[in-house]
Amino acid sequence: MSKFLFPTEYYDSTYSIDFEHYYRLGYRAVLFDIDNTLVPHDFPSDERSEELLHRLMTIGFRVCFVSNNKEPRVASFNEKIGAEYVFKAGKPKKTGYEKAMEMLGTTRGTTLFVGDQLYTDIWGANRAGIHSILVKPIDKHEEIQIVLKRFIEKPFLWLWLMKHKIKTK
Repeated sequence: MSKFLFPTEYYDSTYSIDFEHYYRLGYRAVLFDIDNTLVPHDFPSDERSEELLHRLMTIGFRVCFVSNNKEPRVASFNEKIGAEYVFKAGKPKKTGYEKAMEMLGTTRGTTLFVGDQLYTDIWGANRAGIHSILVKPIDKHEEIQIVLKRFIEKPFLWLWLMKHKIKTK
């Protein structure tokens, strides 16, 4: 099971990813988790997230939010962005990812996923067969159930980082 928890890649931040590089490689869609991937938990979209997402759409990417949140949260985040979204996605089930790819008209080979949690985001993306990118969470202040998941994720993340000789701060 642990191999499904390992991301394809790892970045310090969503905002440090060279999305133009992925576009040149043939990727045409980016699926995102919202909370602690683009903004702190339960925060609205902000200037930085809106700028990134509009830039991606200008490049030619299709964008979709794949979130376990209820529709009011996802719809309000998306209000200024105008992307597609899947709410109550059921991550780590692959159905939310597959629904997003169907909405965007992309395939596993042309879709990236960016998220901050191994047990929901990365495991689900891997189950769906798409390129998974793990990012460090934006904010350390989280709900207790997420704190507990991060505690359980820690050994798997450590193994992956050691295997790839990545040093963290």
